[in-house]
Amino acid sequence: MAVTPPDHSINELIISNIQIKCLMIHKNSIFVDENFKLPDLPEMELGDLFVTEVDGVRYITREVAEDHQLAGFNLTNLRNIVTKWSTTEFERASRAFQLLLWKRNHRFCSHCGEKTIQHTNEYAMVCPACKYTQYPRLQPCVIVAITRHDEGNQPSILLARSPRFTIPMFSLIAGFVEVGETLEQAVAREVKEEVGIDIKNIRYMSSQPWPFPSNLMIGFQAEYAGGELVLQEDEISEAGFYPFDQLPLLPPKGSIANRMIEQIVG
Repeated sequence: MAVTPPDHSINELIISNIQIKCLMIHKNSIFVDENFKLPDLPEMELGDLFVTEVDGVRYITREVAEDHQLAGFNLTNLRNIVTKWSTTEFERASRAFQLLLWKRNHRFCSHCGEKTIQHTNEYAMVCPACKYTQYPRLQPCVIVAITRHDEGNQPSILLARSPRFTIPMFSLIAGFVEVGETLEQAVAREVKEEVGIDIKNIRYMSSQPWPFPSNLMIGFQAEYAGGELVLQEDEISEAGFYPFDQLPLLPPKGSIANRMIEQIVG
């Protein structure tokens, strides 16, 4: 289904009596000032994408080159800003990043190869030859917090470290939803594949848009049901059940993993 912005063209060139803030993006980085604030713009340009409008402020996004210069602003990797922004600010940026990624990846028609054009009032890249229309798509991922209690009824939570982490940080088990399976089936499969155990009482917790590159993280809680930890070494380098008062280094605040762990342990 198309996502339709307010009743104005995405490519509207001149806007009066409204403040415009721009999420200027190059790959995984965004222009912010020393206080992590976005730049103001006098007007939109052809090709800009509408993100949202809040309290008389219109947020747009624009892709820029790596050597783009903007006085008082610097390109900063979005991962480095997660802890600096509110949830609303991060989700706004997530939307902008994912819209630009979609536009960048759909410059040509996947049916006939013709160069596409941007629809004037929908989030859609349209083929002028065969009329095939390509809308933004999400990649659903599940992430799960697994708990168990020892013989003394002391709770612990399963945390794992990926070999891709550059620091000794531990997080929750996560993975992509495969074609033809439910979210709950994806949770159970990923846990079995990555750490070899069975789980039960799978229940939804929360979700978060995650623009690395274009995911929707869907969080669940579950309970340990049996089995020994057997690690999928290309995905997990270390894993274990940690008592709530003996947690290792966790993902940064602002991430759904941190929020889920804090909610359970707290």
